[in-house]
Amino acid sequence: MKKIWTAILLIAMVISQTSAVNAIVDVANKARIKDLVHVKGVRDNQVVGYGIVVGLQNTGDNSRHTQMTAQQMLMNLGTVIDQANYIQKGAAAAVIVTATIPPFAKNGDRVDVTVSAMADAKSLRGGVLVQTQLRAPNGEIVAVAQGPLSLGGGASGAAGGSSTRSGVSTTARVPGGAIIERDIMTEIGDETSLTLLLDKADYTEASKIAKAISGALTPARALDGSAIEVTIPAKFLNNRIEFLSILENMEVTIPEDKAKIVINERTGTVVIGANVKLAPAAIAHGGITVTIKARNEISQPNAFSQGQTAGVTNAEIEVKEEKASLVEMKANSTLGDLVGALNTIGVKPTDLIAILQALKSSGSLNADLEII
Repeated sequence: MKKIWTAILLIAMVISQTSAVNAIVDVANKARIKDLVHVKGVRDNQVVGYGIVVGLQNTGDNSRHTQMTAQQMLMNLGTVIDQANYIQKGAAAAVIVTATIPPFAKNGDRVDVTVSAMADAKSLRGGVLVQTQLRAPNGEIVAVAQGPLSLGGGASGAAGGSSTRSGVSTTARVPGGAIIERDIMTEIGDETSLTLLLDKADYTEASKIAKAISGALTPARALDGSAIEVTIPAKFLNNRIEFLSILENMEVTIPEDKAKIVINERTGTVVIGANVKLAPAAIAHGGITVTIKARNEISQPNAFSQGQTAGVTNAEIEVKEEKASLVEMKANSTLGDLVGALNTIGVKPTDLIAILQALKSSGSLNADLEII
């Protein structure tokens, strides 16, 4: 009887530990809906304008067009200038002003703007952006920007024309420099529903989110791998913000990501996802180093041979072949197996990239290979 109770206790402990592990994994894989999706139609709006920066210390551009723009600006302010040539070059610069207007922006709100030189201006440091209209793609004026420019980095000069500079000085920002001139109207769904768009398309994730919403709040269905249609309950038809507040704070279980390896050949960076697996494969790593040394010598003719002294270049070629390593990868090898095997043969980042590309070409790498 004592042995039976001992067995029952052991089974209970195993079940308890298994449940605890599953609970930990389940919690680790949960995320709020607001971190996975965004509402269709709720988007930023880009605006752009052409302006002029003044107050530069002889670092502006020499463009004729900048002089004409400055002349037109002064004429609009009531100052009469006969010719644009009367305006000194170097004190101003033509710029393109860009900004991103967030959704639900209201009249009087402020946003940052980016100012970029158009012509051959050397630096915008110390300049002030003159009032510039920012337009939407349809030509409508959405905001007006103005203010002193803010640049990162620094610059210094010395006698003899030498100079040092850190950072880009032909692009600057005006924090809070644009004032919104009208309300940005944003529609949230249609009469009875709204659509959630996944930040990253995934069929399993879309299905899980739709099921979670349907089971806890309101009917929802996945339209495709990136869109979920959600029915707005009748009591929230006139209070959609409260409904979205409840919806976006719901938690759902995140499915495992698709196996992927990301490679940056410029920097030699390789990021391998946890779900990467290999089919049976054998990896060999080795290389040949060829060294060529040039030796200059003088060729001296024998006495009374009527020959001429001449310079001769002799080359010594040395070929060194490294010992190749062969590592076998079994079926369903995981990320840990792959890393351990590659560390065993001591590959460099450039060699690792070549090996991964070869594995993908051979069909042994069960993952997407993305090169950026």
